[in-house]
Amino acid sequence: MADPRVALLVFAGLVVVVAVLTWPRHGVLSKLARLAQLTERVLAEDALKYLHGIEQAHGAPSLESVAGALDVSRSRALRVLQRLDRLGFARTGATGLHLTEAGRHYALRLVRTHRLWERYLADETGVAPADWHEYADTREHALSSDEADALSARMGHPLYDPHGDPIPTAAGDLPPATGRPLTALVPGEGGWITHVEDEPRSAFEGLVAAGLAAGGRLRVLERVADGLVLDVDGRSVTLDATLAAQVTVGRRAGPGEEVSGTSLADLRPGEAGVVERLLPALRGRQRRRLLDLGLVPGTEVTAELDSITHDPIGYRVRGALIALRRSQAEAVLVRAVTASVEA
Repeated sequence: MADPRVALLVFAGLVVVVAVLTWPRHGVLSKLARLAQLTERVLAEDALKYLHGIEQAHGAPSLESVAGALDVSRSRALRVLQRLDRLGFARTGATGLHLTEAGRHYALRLVRTHRLWERYLADETGVAPADWHEYADTREHALSSDEADALSARMGHPLYDPHGDPIPTAAGDLPPATGRPLTALVPGEGGWITHVEDEPRSAFEGLVAAGLAAGGRLRVLERVADGLVLDVDGRSVTLDATLAAQVTVGRRAGPGEEVSGTSLADLRPGEAGVVERLLPALRGRQRRRLLDLGLVPGTEVTAELDSITHDPIGYRVRGALIALRRSQAEAVLVRAVTASVEA
């Protein structure tokens, strides 16, 4: 005959297992159900963003293209589109698959949150540029509209993300993209970089390594067999045609307009310069440190001390002596002036 104590222990164990599995809100099955529901919502939101992107590009989405964008099967993509239809976010008509006004507004909210979060990562953290997109892809599904608005206000309501993409307003207004492909410029032409494409990741990493970022200045020096030779903020950069096609340039500058700048690192001891700007490729904590040291536009800086290796270099800023690594000084563009009285 079975020991009643063993039977009681087995029964108690079964009760605990059932409770762990089925406990409301905190049970395993409940959590799995919420995870599945969340996954479906994320897929639906990703589909809305994809449809909006195709709409902006004046393309024609299909079931196959949606499945490819979401990396799911055609049957799974069909269920996602059916869900969007039930919610009133998308319709399939005589002209094909398209967003409704409600779907477009929802998609723009996701785009707004994504780009705001990328702006935050670029300006406030040390996250590597190539990781901004992936991080923002996750956060865009977690932030509410109110939280996105608060993030925007905290950053002073930025107009563009770090790649140069416009950030939709809270009302859903989205200005059109402007500029020309870098590959359309001829030697002697230049201007401001208005957009740097962040996908695919490998191409974006190549552009980051070359020092190209939205807000930077460049000029085409010459065309070579496999790409372009550029002056990028005073540096010579050779870019292959594939990477050059990922860059958009606006505010055209002709041969008579200089787009290059003098680097703070180029000043010799005793020479002074007035800060014009920091290179846009300088992000996050490094940028904030230079600003905190007083290297803001309009400030006069004097080169005072140099080392044998030219790294670091001593500068006088507003009466204070600071030391900068050469890589930091190269990120500060200045307009050279006559030697400072303090030199």
